[in-house]
Amino acid sequence: MRAPHFRAPAFFSAAALLAGLAGLAVAAEVRAAPAPTADATAGAVSVTVRGAGSGDDVGASCRTLVQGSVVTAHCQNPYPRTDRVRLHVECDRWWDLDTDSAPVDVGPADYAQVTGRCWKEVRSAWITHEPAAQGS
Repeated sequence: MRAPHFRAPAFFSAAALLAGLAGLAVAAEVRAAPAPTADATAGAVSVTVRGAGSGDDVGASCRTLVQGSVVTAHCQNPYPRTDRVRLHVECDRWWDLDTDSAPVDVGPADYAQVTGRCWKEVRSAWITHEPAAQGS
């Protein structure tokens, strides 16, 4: 009588090997990526803008995150005045359309998330701020 064959060890060994190879492929892809430029926000970058001459009570704190062709801006306003933010995305390919988001009001102690995208690579992304109208 033969001993039963268990395939679980072989399966887990093959899964670990494939996971390791996938990790090497991802690491090689990350190493091959171009270095970020000074004006591009490739990755997470914090930007705080303060209004000129109006004190420190304006300007949401925003950070942008670029993941492939999608850009997400996370803005949080710790100040007592409403800030109006817009996300601007510049695409790398000449045929890819650059985009500007609609203005989003970030109220006092409020949070907003704005997204934009390109068809292919993102060259740069930035946030612009302006104080919202008093009636808003």
